[in-house]
Amino acid sequence: MLIAILGLLHAYVGWRILPDLPIDPAARIAGALLLAVSFASMVLGLHARSLRRRSWSDRVAAAGLFAAGLFSSLCVLTLMRDLVLLAVIFPLSARTVHLLEAISSSAVVGLALLATAVGFVNARRRARVVTVDVPLGGLPPALHGFTIAQVSDVHVGRTIKRKYVEAIVTAVNRLGADLIAVTGDLVDGPVAELAAHTAPLAALRSRYGTFFVTGNHEYYSGEAAWRVELERLGLTVLMNEHVVLRHRGVALVVAGVTDYSAHQFDPTQRSDPQVALRGAPPDAGARILLAHQPRTAPAASRAGFDLQLSGHTHGGQFWPWTLLVRLQQPFTSGLHKVGHLWVYISRGTGYWGPPKRFGAPSEITLLRLVPLAAGTQPSRAHPGSARVLTAVGGSRSP
Repeated sequence: MLIAILGLLHAYVGWRILPDLPIDPAARIAGALLLAVSFASMVLGLHARSLRRRSWSDRVAAAGLFAAGLFSSLCVLTLMRDLVLLAVIFPLSARTVHLLEAISSSAVVGLALLATAVGFVNARRRARVVTVDVPLGGLPPALHGFTIAQVSDVHVGRTIKRKYVEAIVTAVNRLGADLIAVTGDLVDGPVAELAAHTAPLAALRSRYGTFFVTGNHEYYSGEAAWRVELERLGLTVLMNEHVVLRHRGVALVVAGVTDYSAHQFDPTQRSDPQVALRGAPPDAGARILLAHQPRTAPAASRAGFDLQLSGHTHGGQFWPWTLLVRLQQPFTSGLHKVGHLWVYISRGTGYWGPPKRFGAPSEITLLRLVPLAAGTQPSRAHPGSARVLTAVGGSRSP
């Protein structure tokens, strides 16, 4: 069914765009061949895992994903062009309509190519650092300026490999953060295939270590095996539980929940902020929750957290999907408030699917806790342990 739909959409673009392009017939034939190559690349990409040689499998998948990114823009822009033409075509003369069709068809091809080229460069470069101040009421002086480096949605897999991860690790370590948070969707594939590419994560350095929570893609990729592997690399995986840090004599609670959809894969792993906070000291200077999806925010607010760090949305990754994320999540990106809870949603440090980011740049986030003063507004700049576990959640304490 998917292949049939892809075929029909490619035929639709060819039917609506190629005849109106102001080029000679031979060039139109070349355009039709390119659409056929796009369709074939996407179909082969869907079956890339069946290839025995991993290197060829990755190349075929990468070609299919690139074609998907380009065709997505072509298809959406073609549909928009048809809607505009339908709205204006009737009062115009035949000559004007012909001119408009020629100009608009060329614009569709040009804009799709431009968006894909710019999006590819944006996706493949190392994510920029985004600095965010989070103003918390009643924040103890000892926690003023406490910093958290957030990495989210790297999606190590077909096109994101070891060098990409190494660049992220180097950039994060340069920040000298007090704590590193990895908020899910780190991988897209099993440990056996990707362990060599996630190995650089062992080099992450901060004062209190690196904490990880599962995203939905960990469950697609073998969550149990990845949990063991990440713990082996030195990351602390929080599964509806928390740790208590002592920073300059003041308690700071860092909790993590399983992905919002985890119960669909394992009923015992239902995401629960209340359980994650169970047993935490009531006098903690701040309570921070790592939760992959922004949809966890209402429950986190009710549980009594001060700040939630999330990802999942990619900020939409590229237009027009940047406009559609809000249909599934309460927030797309940035800093927001739910009751007394601040929620920060990263646009992601990598990308998923097509190597394309347009209108939603990737980020490594450096969050800083600051005291809430009268009239304070959150600022955002763009610069460049031993533990005891319970069966269902609770605390990890020294």
